[in-house]
Amino acid sequence: MLKGILLAVASMALLPMAAMAAENDGRRIKVKVTAASHVATATFLDNATTRALITRFPLTVPMMDRYSRELVYRFPEALPANETTTSGYEVGDIVYWTPRHSFVIMYAQNGERISNLQKIGRIDSGVEVFARTGDTNVTFELLKE
Repeated sequence: MLKGILLAVASMALLPMAAMAAENDGRRIKVKVTAASHVATATFLDNATTRALITRFPLTVPMMDRYSRELVYRFPEALPANETTTSGYEVGDIVYWTPRHSFVIMYAQNGERISNLQKIGRIDSGVEVFARTGDTNVTFELLKE
């Protein structure tokens, strides 16, 4: 019985490392994000939505400041999104909301859970500047590794 308990404890200790390893298995795509005169970098996940987006890079879109929490651009057509969930978000998340084809940078938190949300990536640092830009053009470009 003691052996079984020790195995269970050992496997629980490995769970966080296994989760981190699984998270890093996917390819990460580095992106330069320019809003007004502010430059930030972001790391995009490798998924169908990201792949559709980067075919358009460099991409400059007029993003609207909405709900005191996000910058939004609504594509006229749907992007592929095969990993949508109902979930919360973190400040700095870049997401795609499928019902309105919305490409979104989340710069503030209100605790809301949102349905039909596809995670795209995250702003690496400096997300607070997006709270001060208002409606603005934002440019997304691939960074060379």
